[in-house]
Amino acid sequence: MERERRKDVSERLTGLVIRTQSGFFTVQTDEGPIVCQLRGKLKEEYKETDLVAIGDRVTVERLDIEGDITQGIIVEVAPRERVLSRVAPRSAVGTSKEREQVIIANPDQAIFVFSAAQPSPHVRMLDRFLVAAEKATIPEIRICINKMDLVAKNPTPTRDTFAVYERIGYPVLYVSAKTGEGIAALHDALVGKISVFTGPSGVGKTSLLNAIEPDLGLRVAEVSQATEKGRHTTRYSELIPLADGGYVADTPGIRALSPWDVEPDELDAYFIEIAPHVAYCKFPDCTHTHEPDCAVREAVARGEITEERYDSYLRLREMLEEEYIY
Repeated sequence: MERERRKDVSERLTGLVIRTQSGFFTVQTDEGPIVCQLRGKLKEEYKETDLVAIGDRVTVERLDIEGDITQGIIVEVAPRERVLSRVAPRSAVGTSKEREQVIIANPDQAIFVFSAAQPSPHVRMLDRFLVAAEKATIPEIRICINKMDLVAKNPTPTRDTFAVYERIGYPVLYVSAKTGEGIAALHDALVGKISVFTGPSGVGKTSLLNAIEPDLGLRVAEVSQATEKGRHTTRYSELIPLADGGYVADTPGIRALSPWDVEPDELDAYFIEIAPHVAYCKFPDCTHTHEPDCAVREAVARGEITEERYDSYLRLREMLEEEYIY
């Protein structure tokens, strides 16, 4: 069948993968979107990871077959600059059967959304998200705190909680979808970029996106719901275009994240305030849990690393130790 289709190739185009579902890929090109499938040879070459994901740049051969849903064949995938991945569901972490599931390729930034209240912010979950983003070498990583209207009478505790992240280098946006506080700044942060926009349930992501652009949040929510309903059978991911340029991807998969290819011994590299101290530890394989002359624990004692972030590191390392099989 593929051989017959290729006889009807009309031209080659390059574009951005903006949607994936059940082996079909929508590629945005200069001539509009084209629904594609993978060339058979490519399918055979890649088995340990997802060859194509939203955010990939690809070359397609456009087909001219009347009445066929497939309008093109993906013949080449450009090398990725970066990729946000997790261990695929039902894949054994730390074993030869571990398989990578690509959440998004080539994101320009990640914005992790939490709420000031209802629900209360879960900073250990945030730390896990930040580790995944640092592992993926995403150029810009931001934190967005919604529902600031709920703490308007006393915002200090919320701002104190996230001041820790601002001090170590993560920009924090304090916003309210209800009152409009900070929405302009959030809009400006999204425009012109391919952004991961995600966080726990109930923090108001849909309301925020609707405040930025009418119906944007509703379109993203439809993608999220479809992904959740089909998570055991089909995988539905999509980049939603912004009216002023750029794309936003709400990625439900990251909410249940086992970071791909993160070994316990390299976790310290992804806590950005811990990493600079590691070279000064007495032992090169220091775990920063009990060893003497540990520069990381000394930095904690001096207040250069907060107790909360250090505890978060310890808990995540313990989890990775339990999961990882050497």
